[in-house]
Amino acid sequence: MRRTIDYYFTPQSPWTYLGHTRFAAIAQAAGASVRVRPVDLGAVFPVSGGLPLGKRAPQRQAYRLVELARFSRHLGMPLTPKPKFFPVATDDASKLIIAADLHEGTEAAMKLCGAIFAAVWVDELNIADPKHLERLVLGCGMPARLIDQSQSQAAQEAYEQYTQEAIDAGVFGAPSYVLDGEIFWGQDRLAFLANALQ
Repeated sequence: MRRTIDYYFTPQSPWTYLGHTRFAAIAQAAGASVRVRPVDLGAVFPVSGGLPLGKRAPQRQAYRLVELARFSRHLGMPLTPKPKFFPVATDDASKLIIAADLHEGTEAAMKLCGAIFAAVWVDELNIADPKHLERLVLGCGMPARLIDQSQSQAAQEAYEQYTQEAIDAGVFGAPSYVLDGEIFWGQDRLAFLANALQ
């Protein structure tokens, strides 16, 4: 029986960027399907007790930068620890990923995810700017009409639904991979997810 992983994230999460390619490879190797679920962490945090980065203690903010540099080196992945456009509004990028999933399929949505994550953490682009989002869509070989489709009622309702699903599942941060009701939080838990899939 094919297993399903719910993939909860926000497009501006550096940890989601660092784990995305490995996660996709793990799911593919296991023959698992992925349900792409961008969420609004601004709605999740008040329920889960999480804090936006700017409201966290200085020690936590400083250590986060150390860990980002460590994982960037360890994984051999480029990453700008303090990109020009971060924090950034992510609603439009999230709904664009949802539109890609609804109209082009999961594989397309996963490809667009990778492009959007890298846009923030490598290319330092403003993913709240529709012009940049359209370029990313076209760069992934997808139709520009996805921009309009991302502003549809269906995309908005799915975004709200996925956020509520995350809350109901006990998700409190990004990325979270949920398999059979079990949460694997963070890209540094991917080895545990891979073992669970076996």
